Amino acid sequence: MPPRHREIAPELANCADPERAELGLARLEEALPGASERLGASERLRSAVVSVMAVSPFLTRTCVTDPAALDVLSRLGQPVGPLRPLARWKRLELLRIAACDLAGEMPLEAVGAALADLADGILEAAAQDSGLAGELAVVAMGKLGAQELNYGSDIDIVLVGSADARPLLELARPAWRVDVALRPEGRSGPLARTLASYQAYWDRWAQTWEFQALLKARAAAGDLELGRAFEAAAAERVWGRPLGADDLRSLRAMKARAEEVLAKRGRPEREVKLGPGGIRDIEFAVQLLQLVHGRADPSLRARATLAALDALAEGGYVARADAEGLAGAYRFLRTVEHRLQLFEDRQVHALPPTPEGRTRLARALGYRDGPDGTALASFEAELSRHQALARSIHQRLFFRPLLEAFTSAPARAGELSATSAPARAGELTALAPRAVSERLSAFGFSDARRAQDAVVELTQGFSRTSRLMQAMVPLLLDWLSQAPDPDLGLLGLRRLATGRHRRDRLSALFRESPEAAQRLCLLLGTSPLFTSGYEHHPDQLSLLEAGPPPVPPAPELRAQAVQSMAWRPPAERWRGLLHHQQGELLRAQARDVLGQADLAETGRSLTRLAEAVLDVALQVVMALQGAEGPVPGAALVGMGRLGGAELSYASDLDLLFVFDDSQLPPEAAEAAAEDLLRLVGGATPVQRLYELDLRLRPEGRKGPLARSLRAFEGYYRQWAEAWERQALLKARFVAGDPAVGERFSQLAQGFLWGSTLSADDTRQIRRLKARMERERPPAGEDPAFHLKLGPGSLSDVEWTVQLLQLRHQVPAQGTLDGLGALASAGLVAKADAKTLADAYRFCEATRNRLYLVRARAGNSLPTSGHQLTVLARSLGTTAPELRDKYRRLTRRARKVVERLFYEVG
Repeated sequence: MPPRHREIAPELANCADPERAELGLARLEEALPGASERLGASERLRSAVVSVMAVSPFLTRTCVTDPAALDVLSRLGQPVGPLRPLARWKRLELLRIAACDLAGEMPLEAVGAALADLADGILEAAAQDSGLAGELAVVAMGKLGAQELNYGSDIDIVLVGSADARPLLELARPAWRVDVALRPEGRSGPLARTLASYQAYWDRWAQTWEFQALLKARAAAGDLELGRAFEAAAAERVWGRPLGADDLRSLRAMKARAEEVLAKRGRPEREVKLGPGGIRDIEFAVQLLQLVHGRADPSLRARATLAALDALAEGGYVARADAEGLAGAYRFLRTVEHRLQLFEDRQVHALPPTPEGRTRLARALGYRDGPDGTALASFEAELSRHQALARSIHQRLFFRPLLEAFTSAPARAGELSATSAPARAGELTALAPRAVSERLSAFGFSDARRAQDAVVELTQGFSRTSRLMQAMVPLLLDWLSQAPDPDLGLLGLRRLATGRHRRDRLSALFRESPEAAQRLCLLLGTSPLFTSGYEHHPDQLSLLEAGPPPVPPAPELRAQAVQSMAWRPPAERWRGLLHHQQGELLRAQARDVLGQADLAETGRSLTRLAEAVLDVALQVVMALQGAEGPVPGAALVGMGRLGGAELSYASDLDLLFVFDDSQLPPEAAEAAAEDLLRLVGGATPVQRLYELDLRLRPEGRKGPLARSLRAFEGYYRQWAEAWERQALLKARFVAGDPAVGERFSQLAQGFLWGSTLSADDTRQIRRLKARMERERPPAGEDPAFHLKLGPGSLSDVEWTVQLLQLRHQVPAQGTLDGLGALASAGLVAKADAKTLADAYRFCEATRNRLYLVRARAGNSLPTSGHQLTVLARSLGTTAPELRDKYRRLTRRARKVVERLFYEVG
């Protein structure tokens, strides 16, 4: 150690990085001769200089290059006054704030406020120097607005007024990174706009996240009177509008997407801001509760996170122990963030990737090696503890107070309790009925009383199961609130837990796999079919742990179906087949809703299942005719969606019953067809496996159900019309005797492709399509939003593809396969193919989901109300956006249809 540094030895020995600090002191001595004597004369100055140089190369450069730096560090209690250039003012005042922070003389809140005051001062100086102080208001947003700024923060602002704001920004930006992206229309919008223009935008166009951002709005510089008018107008929009369930859902979805992006990058636990249990978790939870309850309680309208958290605890909206846990984690994480950013004045939120870098950070935070472990180990242990605590509280913060309110001492009849039974120390003991209703409503639960009854039933008793459900219910409510229909989901959960045996089984599943519980909540809150499905197929609940596997291949499905029927008497075999079919259908529906299967896979899965059921059912009915083993002489040919392997939940099964009259008498074939209709179609709706439709057979309803190969051949040669040729595009053997199926395929292919499509055939197909369009949809279905028959919807795309396939002799099985083949052959422009495919997929996926939401078939978007809202949520959008998307996609598709099908335009 150089002699001139001996008097600094104690400070060096105790600092975060003695070697870095000593190198900084050497540079200081070179730049400012006599600096050592000055440091030797003042212990306070020595301590400030050493602590700064030990943690921040950036601030070390300030000390070495600016002669005023030592003066600033010798007067830590005196803020640096306005200086020019503004960048120098920022560097020196930031140096002072950091020295106070490192010395423990400024708590976190004071550091954030001091940095915000500095930013306000620089913005005011830029406004004055540009001559715009009386023409523009500078409104602080984000952390600047809340006066909880970081060392490395950008400063988020919006500008109010009609003047050109560029001169102000040009003066401010050399000193500080200024972000104006929170303005209306983002980077596409004008830099500044009048207050009236802001108000018009908020009233017409603003999204929920923009109102969330206005929580922090604060007049910071320039025309403060105009800025305060902006504050008042913003507060009116934030607190004067109800926060709907869709608003809250959109905010949570935005945060979930950000977490998904972070997870894909890897090592999210290193992110102190965006990672699980990070700063954003805490800020987001606090802001959501402010938005939910602040409309009725002005005390919650604090801008700063810690102040708002304290107000929420004071008002009884958050348990005091939870508030203290979050506040402690927030202070710790923000301090870590400050030390990260002090190193090189960068906007960084991730821990260093190397152990050496993290050790340096740990020492900057005051950790030292000791008998209990290294500085790094101690830091990482405390970090993990705070992150885990913050994440845990975040996950139950919204709903644990409701559990306390619901399970409190008995309330007066018809009311929620406003008082609680004695609680554990530090827990919430009261949540007012109004606050309960506000919170439930904001999270999508419409009936507070019913929610209370369900929670009480789920958690009643003192058994291990009851204790587990008491611990799980806040999480379950949270997960249910993210489902399309939280009330439906809670009702379903209550039904599945009815009875001791059922509740124990459900609790065991939840104990083993919270992921299964979360998936179940989503499913139950999407469709009542899942509640009834899991009631009858409880064995399928265990499949939710890893997500249901795909529907098995056809041979395995057939074997399972046979096994399900084998032990039942002949009159009851339909029950076994129905039980098997419904179980596999439940699996396919769950994979669809959970996002594990796309539209194409769902269609293929439903098709495989239908084929297996038909094959087994045909064997059963043929056995009644005396056949044994494999079905001799009879085959089922799938038509329409079944033939195209693109079944939807609402699809009938279009079939042709084909037989070889040299192996099977016509009377036996007809009897088998009738028996098949009874077995698969069911004597009652409860017994129905599928709705069978044999109307595509020759002569339709007037003809026999079963037709021989010779009869088909004669009919196609002499009598078939163009539309029947069109129907054969999707004809495919699906069950029965493969040899019969192959012979039918050969004769059908000969009729289908044996000649080109004539002009008369084309006109016939077009006339038939036009007649369909003139027919009104069934009562109760909205023709303006019809998913099947509306202009540009499913039928338009299907008929267009089929006509072009026939005209150009392009074989392909399904609609999208046919469209792809036409595009690959250059017969349809790729842009047109994409337009048609986008409309088809949208309408088909929406129709599938509508079936689940309604628990029955439906072909048009609901006109309004709860069902439309639930459908839209289930598809990850809102009701207006869903209808707008329908209009946009189908209008584009209809233009293509008119050009390609009708040859108009």
